[in-house]
Amino acid sequence: MKKYTTEIKWAFIFMLVTFLWMLFEKLMGWHDENIEQHATYTNLYAIPATLVYVFALWDKRKNDLSGKMTWKQGFISGLIISVIIAIFTPLTTLITHQFITPDYFETVSDYAVVSEQMTREEAESYFSLQNYILQGAIVALLYGAVTSAIVSIFLRKK
Repeated sequence: MKKYTTEIKWAFIFMLVTFLWMLFEKLMGWHDENIEQHATYTNLYAIPATLVYVFALWDKRKNDLSGKMTWKQGFISGLIISVIIAIFTPLTTLITHQFITPDYFETVSDYAVVSEQMTREEAESYFSLQNYILQGAIVALLYGAVTSAIVSIFLRKK
């Protein structure tokens, strides 16, 4: 377990950043009065999410690997972070939608129906806790793998 201390630490930092971003989105009104902006501006989350991976792999190289890191070592470290994040996705999604933005699913479903993007049934099925947990876990793994692969190219050092 000690071997993965850095990955565990950064996975939890990632989750904290996610909670802060969700709070930011809520404060910006992207979960209620400005819901029409949510689909566009939520993509900005990629910036802090990517930065967490950069700092995590830099920390791994500096403190665990004596300043040297191959692409493979960085990639595997990033994958471990991604798996931990995916495992905790049900909990983080539940906390987000219970405490930070409890009315989000109802609001976004109403918006999708009023703007004629979906029927009521489609919206309620798509914008649900169960679907967001599933999507979140898949995205955590895919985004984490791609980001780890790219960041590892830049942070490898012999």
